[in-house]
Amino acid sequence: MNPAADEETEHAGGCEHGGAGAVPRSSPAVVARAAAIFRAAGDPARLALLERLGHGEACVSELAAESGEALSTVSQRLRLLRNERLVSRRRDGKHIHYTLADEHISALVRSVLDHAREG
Repeated sequence: MNPAADEETEHAGGCEHGGAGAVPRSSPAVVARAAAIFRAAGDPARLALLERLGHGEACVSELAAESGEALSTVSQRLRLLRNERLVSRRRDGKHIHYTLADEHISALVRSVLDHAREG
């Protein structure tokens, strides 16, 4: 007997709930954008950069020194995060400083890391 098939059959007839109507859903474009954000943040090294930037602005050379990785590697990761609008940058002479794009990204990073810590 296949438990998954039984579950599918059980739900095929619909389920009763106390809902008052249709559940609002995001547009396909919004869902695709959210998926792109999760893909960008889904790499451990990029997520570590986001976590670091959640503690304050940093230039590329600082981030490279802190991570022990090559400047070009960190720059490439930051470029991807910037393309997905997860980080923003500002130029100060020869240095480019990065920070999280906004409070939504900060809250998302904190929330997912808190959830991961819970086990």
